[in-house]
Amino acid sequence: MKSYDAIVIGGGPAGMAAALYLVRAGVNILAVEKLAPGGQMLLTEELENYPGFPGGIKGYELADQMSEHVKQFPYDKIFDEVREIIPGKEFHEIVVDGEHIRTRAIIITTGVTFRKLKVPNEEKLLGRGVSYCALCDGNFFKDKVVAVVGGGNSALEESLYLARLVKKLYLIHRREGFRGDKCYQDKCFSDSTIVPVLNSVVSRIVGDTEVVGIEVKDAKTNDYSILDVDGVFIFVGFNPVSNFFPVELKLDKAGFIQTNCEMETNIPGIFAAGDIRSKKCRQVVTAVGDGATAATAAFAFLEHK
Repeated sequence: MKSYDAIVIGGGPAGMAAALYLVRAGVNILAVEKLAPGGQMLLTEELENYPGFPGGIKGYELADQMSEHVKQFPYDKIFDEVREIIPGKEFHEIVVDGEHIRTRAIIITTGVTFRKLKVPNEEKLLGRGVSYCALCDGNFFKDKVVAVVGGGNSALEESLYLARLVKKLYLIHRREGFRGDKCYQDKCFSDSTIVPVLNSVVSRIVGDTEVVGIEVKDAKTNDYSILDVDGVFIFVGFNPVSNFFPVELKLDKAGFIQTNCEMETNIPGIFAAGDIRSKKCRQVVTAVGDGATAATAAFAFLEHK
């Protein structure tokens, strides 16, 4: 059985920061990432609030720079999905592609997936007008009419990106006002392409083989109407990537990992960092800080052992 001092699960900003701090400290680590390094950064058009880049930076550019930084140091990598974590007293194990790998410390940085509306035709028309990524699919809707569903920073940022491409954009939110930062709200309200549709929820996506519209319910009057759109982009929150967690791991009600300020979970030797943690602020900058803190705590744990 292969054995490592520490295993970092996830290759987003938290995972890369954790890996960087551990390898620089001389820890023998394995990094496990299902896809390409970068996580949600790869789906972000522009990062305007990451310190050190006053003009902003593309998400994929920052991901590439972080990845190149970590690559300066030798460590093992597996591009696959962790199927299970098996906690132990002296050693923990992870299962990847049927193989058991042993370690003293684990840092979980698996992040989140996009939450779905769970309305009729959402699953059926995925990839045929339904999308959760404006950067990935925005160009398919050049000079067309689209809807964006959501009221937080993600919905507002993605709307501003799409507004440069589309003819018209309905920004639909279930409340009276948006929840996103005021700077994004001001930009959305001043953009003539964006039409806010407040106090409204999407009750159905219309179309047989592709999206042709959305059915919207007015939350105040309970009246229904149809908006003719060619696509709908959904940004209504996130769900934790948690399908491999051990039952002993303490989670909050939404399924995110509970930690202390040192990123320690309730299981000694298992740490969590980034968006997978139970916390309020989920940003690249906080993920990097979490990763560095988790790695420092994991190193102290290994030294004690």
